[in-house]
Parts: sequence; structure tokens; C-alpha cells
Amino acid sequence: MRFVTDGGIETDLIFNRGVDLPAFSAYPLLDSASGRTVLMEYYMAYVEIAGEAGAALLLETPTWMANADRAAPLGYDAVALTRVNTDAVDFLRQVGRASGLAAWEVGGIVGPRGDGYQTSGPIDPDQAADYHRPQLAAFAAAGADRASALTLNEVGEAIGIARAASDLGLPVAIGFTVETDGRLLNGTSLAEAITAVDAVARPAHFLINCAHPTHILKGFEPGPWQERVGGLRVNASTMSHAELDESEVLDAGDPAQLAVDQRPLLDMFTNLEVLGGCCGTDARHVAAMWKESR
Repeated sequence: MRFVTDGGIETDLIFNRGVDLPAFSAYPLLDSASGRTVLMEYYMAYVEIAGEAGAALLLETPTWMANADRAAPLGYDAVALTRVNTDAVDFLRQVGRASGLAAWEVGGIVGPRGDGYQTSGPIDPDQAADYHRPQLAAFAAAGADRASALTLNEVGEAIGIARAASDLGLPVAIGFTVETDGRLLNGTSLAEAITAVDAVARPAHFLINCAHPTHILKGFEPGPWQERVGGLRVNASTMSHAELDESEVLDAGDPAQLAVDQRPLLDMFTNLEVLGGCCGTDARHVAAMWKESR
């Protein structure tokens, strides 16, 4: 593996640092000096992990919720979204320059149009491409090195994002989430989803996020698709997505145990280049996972 990336930024900021994130959105912090200070402190913890691991650092923007439908309730129109997505890339370049690390990159984070834990049925790839293109275009124009789409549960949306990124010349990783049975919400396996996307819109690689390692293992089907998984960002909790949605407290699990639970995945996916965390994880979990990966 080459790149350390961060953990679950929203859950860390809310539960561990007491930061108010309206609508579960971290990107508005970029619009104030105090918010940027919070973000700088957050990312610098991963600078330290990368330094100790002797790895490169992938700084990924706090923009999972920064798309039109999900940002509208906070008053962000198309112009404001372009600005904040651009600012996010510029800010992380500042973090990278301040890090003292020999190798770092900046990646733009894209989230699903809707709730990653729910589905309204199949998504038209062309509509998804049109919808997500403005955010990806902002990243590309700002000079991001890559993008990652996290917590997707519909193949059509994944295809659309991959197509839009390709049109813009921006390398993209497509991240699927799975339920406790290791399958997408509609029952599609990871093998089927990855194969379907690759057949029509091959991204740079795939990643799996927002699921506990034991959940991913339950749906594992050996095959060539394994070689296309280049990143893992797992959850700390073994709870289902429905249970996590209803919980008012953070289930951070045990960092050391999470690292042990993830070990089989590191052996199954031999082309991993990015390792970080998702909901419930923080720098402690990511540090433990990197220690276990050596």
C-alpha cells in the first residue's frame, strides 16, 4: 500500500470533538477561520500516521455531502458549491505543503446523490453523470490529483460518476458500501457490481467503504474482480446501517480489534494502495490498521 488516508471525518468531528455539523456536512467548516483550524487539526493527525508509516498521504476533501440536492438545505447553490469544492482542494494543498511529507496527493470526495444507506431503485447512468459532473469539474479545475466516490449502492450511479470523471480526465475510485450480508442494498454482490461498472466505464480502481470487515467477508466471492479493489475505508462498528442511523451515540469499537478483523481483507485484495477508515473511525483506528498491515 502507498497511501494513508483519513477516517470517518463527520463522526469524528461530531462525537469526538463536539463540532456541530448541520445536515452531517463538514464542508461548511471551510467558510470560517475557526472551521479551518478544526479541519487542519483533524488532517494533521493523519500526517503524523503517514510519517510514522513511511507512506504517502492521500488528503481527501470533506465534501461527501457537497452536491446539489444535499447542500440546498444549507443554502449552497451551484455557484457556492463550485466555490466550496474548489476551496476544499486548495485548503488540502496547504495541508500537504505544511505536512513536511515527501509524498502526498489531494483527492476530491464525491458522495451519492441520495442516502447511501437507502435506495429508490436503479439509477440512470447518464443522469448520474450529469448530476455529479459539476462537483468533479470543480475538483479537476482546482488541480485535484484524483477523486473518490464513497458509499455508493447503485451500479448506475457508479457508472455515471466514472463516465463523468473520465470525460474530465480525472482519475476516480468508485467506492461501494455493503450491508451485513456483504451485498449492496439491492442484493447485488461486489463481484457483480465491480464487473458491471468495469464493462462500460472502467475507473482507476474500486474501493469498499462504510462497512465492517466482517460484513464484507460474508459476501466475498473469489474472482478477477479482487484485483480491481485498490482501497479500503471500513467502519468501526459491527452494527447494520439501519442500526447506525438510529444510534445517538458513537460505536467506535476497538481500534486494535478492527485492525485484526480487517487483516483477511488485506490478504484477499492484493492491489490495495489506499487504506483509511469510515464511520466511527478516527486516527487511532487508522494507525492500528496501518500497524497491522505491515
